[in-house]
Amino acid sequence: MISLLLKVLASAVAVFVAAFLAPGMEVTNFSAAISAAIAMGIIDWAILKFTGYDGSPKGKGAIGFITAAVVIYLTGVIVDGFTVSIIGALIGAAVLGIVDMIIPGERTY
Repeated sequence: MISLLLKVLASAVAVFVAAFLAPGMEVTNFSAAISAAIAMGIIDWAILKFTGYDGSPKGKGAIGFITAAVVIYLTGVIVDGFTVSIIGALIGAAVLGIVDMIIPGERTY
């Protein structure tokens, strides 16, 4: 349980960093970042379960990158306090891919 909580917090920090660095991607507060991290995890799991594509930006090359951008964009539609444009989702996917390599752990979202 503690491990899951730490993964969600690391994912929320990654979302905050991506929103800070990516134009077109905004998060209003930390609770919105936590909600976005949880939503991204659920959407990523659903995509992986039904299509077999890993939504991590470093998952499977270009397909993983595009899938990550779609996950980020869908999260922006679903979560209040997290807004993202299409360009912001693409830039955010690249930023999250870099943050995913820096922050230790299995996955940051």
